[in-house]
Amino acid sequence: MKISVQSIHFTADKKLLAFIQKKADKLDQMSDQIVSGEIYLKLENTVSEENKITEIKVILPGGQLFAKEQCKTFEEATDLAIESLKRQIDKHKIKTKPHLSNHKAEIEVLPTEDL
Repeated sequence: MKISVQSIHFTADKKLLAFIQKKADKLDQMSDQIVSGEIYLKLENTVSEENKITEIKVILPGGQLFAKEQCKTFEEATDLAIESLKRQIDKHKIKTKPHLSNHKAEIEVLPTEDL
């Protein structure tokens, strides 16, 4: 999966980028349909300690999934966003899985008489 990480209003260090890449790779293991991912790291100008925002957008054939989390650290926000996306991927798999009709599976076999 191709991932692009953009840090807005600051420069992300290599350690943070490696952490994000490691977490994003886990999403790629869950579904082979993921085309690419975009991750945005933002710093909000507030006095609150919870001013770090992680937004993750995952592109799938026929749609996209999105998660946004705000926490004290980017690592924590990334963890929560990845967990949210894991649940969304599971739901997406269920929705897109081909449904088999049961009427063909319920064929009754009658015993034959000995001739």
